Amino acid sequence: YEMVPVTGVQTCALPICPMAAANKLASIVAKINQLPEFARPKALSLFFGKAVPFTGTTGIRIEALDQERCVISLKNKRRVQNHIKGVHAVASLLLAESATGFLVGLNVPDDKVPVIKTAHAEYTRRAKGDMKVEAYLTAEQRERMLTEDKGETSVPVTIHDSEGQQPIEIEMIWAWTPKRR
Repeated sequence: YEMVPVTGVQTCALPICPMAAANKLASIVAKINQLPEFARPKALSLFFGKAVPFTGTTGIRIEALDQERCVISLKNKRRVQNHIKGVHAVASLLLAESATGFLVGLNVPDDKVPVIKTAHAEYTRRAKGDMKVEAYLTAEQRERMLTEDKGETSVPVTIHDSEGQQPIEIEMIWAWTPKRR
């Protein structure tokens, strides 16, 4: 077993086990996380922008990513704004879907496919400025992804604006199934 240290990021006692290390995505992210701290966000963002082309078009920045936690931010720039100069609702959903999807993708073995099953959003107040999303997986969720042939889980995710308020309550349910041969 190998623990991948990520400075400034909470980690749980569950190590990256050999089965998870066999996941190509997790192996690449583990290598990126060995870079100096200042270089990680840019490297992670560039990598995922190439791996998932749509995310590369929006300007999302992956602040931190390991098998337990993902933090992504988005600047309130013209290309992602709505008609009232705030981050567009769909751009906010993209943040949540990306953070939760990256986590699930890091944790399912290569013989399984992660798919979004449900995205539910309640817009509770007007968002102000830049957005930041944080998603987590528990040790139990990670274990299920490794051991169950197929399943689903609700991935906890919060989104905050530049005032520290949570303008959207989001639920993302991800499923995983065996890859078709």
